[in-house]
Amino acid sequence: MPRSLIALFVVALLPLGGCMQATLSPSTDASMTPRDRQLLAHTPYAQANVPEQYLRHVVDYQRKEQPGTILVDTDARYLYYVLPEGKAIRYGVAVGEEAMAFSGVARVGRLAEWPDWVPTADIQARLGPYPARVPGGPANPLGARGIYLYSGNKDTLYRIHGTNQPEYIGQAISSGCIRMRNEDVIDLYDRVKLNSMVVVLPPGQNAQAETGARWRG
Repeated sequence: MPRSLIALFVVALLPLGGCMQATLSPSTDASMTPRDRQLLAHTPYAQANVPEQYLRHVVDYQRKEQPGTILVDTDARYLYYVLPEGKAIRYGVAVGEEAMAFSGVARVGRLAEWPDWVPTADIQARLGPYPARVPGGPANPLGARGIYLYSGNKDTLYRIHGTNQPEYIGQAISSGCIRMRNEDVIDLYDRVKLNSMVVVLPPGQNAQAETGARWRG
């Protein structure tokens, strides 16, 4: 094969996270409860046409994190749930703008279905006014599930959660939390365990580039 064609082939693979294989994971409602189906049947927001690369994929995963770990690639807008045998489930996410985004290592300190939303004082000041507590449901900004990030025994106030604005998947927006499509956060919630490790890469540290460099070498 001519070198020019080989180069084009390699470039074409890079958007898939530097992985040699990426398989679209079939959407399923197997994880959904009857309440999930009822609340998501008639959502008060328009369903977004999320680009294919931000849909759920099973991909090769060459980093060192252990199975059961969540890794968020802030730059690429991907969340990986690490599986055994060098695989991961990759989901598209929306992340916070750089000045407001969390980065570092945390643990899953709490899990909640259709959580209530309690806007922080900072959110009230920037984006409010909101009620002191917004009940869980499809209009709630936290969506179908909340995965709460703790540092030690302290709530970091950052969450991985669903969304009532799926059109923002793949973007960096003002809120610092990590948003997923409701069907994806339900799938992730069904897999994740309390005290699981969560690694959120800071801007400029890209999991795609790291795995891509390792593969090319």
